[in-house]
Amino acid sequence: MKSNHDQKKPQSAATSSRRKFIGTTAVGGAAAAALAFPMVSTAQTTTNLRFQSTWPAKDIFHEFALDFAKKVNDMTGGELKIEVLPAGAVVPAFGLLDAVSKGTLDGGHGVMGYNYGKQAAIALWTSGPVFGMDANMVLAWHKYGGGRELLEKLYTQIGANVISFLSGPMPTQPLGWFKKPITKPEDLKGLKFRTNGLAIDLFTAMGAAVNALPAGEIVPALDRGLLDGAEFNNASSDRVLGFPDVSKVCMLQSFHQSSEQFDISFNKTKYNGLPAKLKAIIQNASEAASADMSWKAIDRYSTDYRDMAAKDGVKFYKTPDTLLQQQLKIWDDIVAKKGSDNALFKEVEKSQRDFAARAMKWDMDTNNNRRMAYNHYFMKAAPKKG
Repeated sequence: MKSNHDQKKPQSAATSSRRKFIGTTAVGGAAAAALAFPMVSTAQTTTNLRFQSTWPAKDIFHEFALDFAKKVNDMTGGELKIEVLPAGAVVPAFGLLDAVSKGTLDGGHGVMGYNYGKQAAIALWTSGPVFGMDANMVLAWHKYGGGRELLEKLYTQIGANVISFLSGPMPTQPLGWFKKPITKPEDLKGLKFRTNGLAIDLFTAMGAAVNALPAGEIVPALDRGLLDGAEFNNASSDRVLGFPDVSKVCMLQSFHQSSEQFDISFNKTKYNGLPAKLKAIIQNASEAASADMSWKAIDRYSTDYRDMAAKDGVKFYKTPDTLLQQQLKIWDDIVAKKGSDNALFKEVEKSQRDFAARAMKWDMDTNNNRRMAYNHYFMKAAPKKG
């Protein structure tokens, strides 16, 4: 009788081959899987960029700068980190362009009108009636109508080593804050007044004694009597900066700055050294921040406008048409003079004019009269008694 041991048959060649195949396949499969799904390194180098705004930390404009930085930081997932400092943290507000150009700062958030002294054409993006266009239409001209190329040409001319992204269309700015209502153009004569950009030339021609001051210095100057009147920008900024504490009269509507927008700038050398992916994120974040800013502005500005009247005792008045018409006439004289000996100024102004002639006609012919709708819903006459 054979033992169980004796009954075991020798391993066949087919079985041995099959086991080798399975083992080899398992090893090969693991290797293939490793090739198909490589391990992702968790190590990551963060590029830090130091930004400064031209705004006090409490101003909503500084908040807009922080909003832009957060969008970039979130979208890059930590690869790029923008740190935003308030005005004066590194350089004064009016020194931002030079600081970014030299690399003292990696970038900044401001307005081009603050750099008016370097080349008057800069202020055409931010000052004046711009042929009736609002700030969003100016941004359309900038991106699709040749403005961006002209700005690059301008920066090259003045030797500014920066790359710029325009963002955030601003509503028409008030004529300003005064001790008493402005009822006619002559009321501006002799007034010590704050503004900036080409609006300096405009108000000077209207008889005011103009002083350009950064945001944080305006209200203290009004309080000490160094200014008789001033404009800054919008209801939220004006309220938080303290304008209602030193004046109760605000004149709405003006052609001195009906089209301003923010300038998000980077040191060109620093920006060009970034990977293509990060540069694309910055560009798209500036446009996302532009849309978000315009939506937030509608909500916040309208709230503060209401509250200044209801809680702070501010009286709002519409600027007289006679003064607005005079602004347009004086503006025509200013741009004609500036363009007579500044070829780039003339080129920018003509480019805006050509775009506005087309865009403004389309806009006015296409869009409804909003005042008519507002009056229908909110200004109905009270029912007669009896």
